[in-house]
Amino acid sequence: MFRIFLFVLTNLAIMLVAGIIINILGVGHVFTAGNGLDLGALLTVCLIWGMVGSVISLLLSKWMAKRSTGTVVIDIPNTQEERWLLDTVGELAGRAGIKMPEVGIFPSYQSNAFATGWNRNAALVAVSSGLLNRMSRDELRAVLGHEIGHVANGDMVTLALIQGVLNAFVMFFSRIVANIIDRTVFKNEDDGPGIAFYIASFVGDMVFGILASAIVMWFSRFREFRADEAGARLAGKQSMINALRRLQAEHELPDQMPAEMTAFAIAEGQHEGFSVAALFASHPPIEKRIEALQNLQINEAGSPVRL
Repeated sequence: MFRIFLFVLTNLAIMLVAGIIINILGVGHVFTAGNGLDLGALLTVCLIWGMVGSVISLLLSKWMAKRSTGTVVIDIPNTQEERWLLDTVGELAGRAGIKMPEVGIFPSYQSNAFATGWNRNAALVAVSSGLLNRMSRDELRAVLGHEIGHVANGDMVTLALIQGVLNAFVMFFSRIVANIIDRTVFKNEDDGPGIAFYIASFVGDMVFGILASAIVMWFSRFREFRADEAGARLAGKQSMINALRRLQAEHELPDQMPAEMTAFAIAEGQHEGFSVAALFASHPPIEKRIEALQNLQINEAGSPVRL
């Protein structure tokens, strides 16, 4: 129920902010007097809707992640394990050249971790209770290095920008196609769009949206390889490989990570071989990630790292 509330709250904020910007710029009317499309106004409106949605989601990402996963931020460590966690994240963040992120633990039997935040110097790194209980210190350190790599590489911001631009072009092209269908196929000559325009726009949003999702997920898989490399450089290649093997052994456990956080986690359900599902997976197969690390040539961990 609370996730539904967060979803509604986010979309209300997007509608409010986008509406205000569109009114200020005076680009709300995208149809010309002759019932053609004003492509400039349409593109502006689509960019506003696409980017506002992504930016607001990015700004709220850390707050929403804490509440959707039940993450408890460690302000003052109460155990030696929490002290080690804070010290290790602080050390890895310093070597990666970023400010100390918030560190938290979320309840989940599955071994997992995620990083999020609107700024590489104002991030959150969280690990599951299951990961803390079952991974060795070296493996856990590698997972933390992987998440620090996401933050240092600015992956959250880049993904939000890509999503925003693609959302804008999905809206833009679906409405161009819808207008062509409305005017040429259904011969609408009314002062404004006909019902066919709205139906075709809806269908176009879904079709182009699926193609856009495939592009976003391709980038998400690409950034996982980069984050694995960061984890190897920060904590040692073999430790990163061992951590991935541990995750691979546990991939059949029930996934308790909220769907909206899957792309930010270190692992998700695996997809064997080529399939349509693999095109929309946020993570590459773990065996491919391990293979990439085995072929990676790096110096021993311990020296300053440039990501």
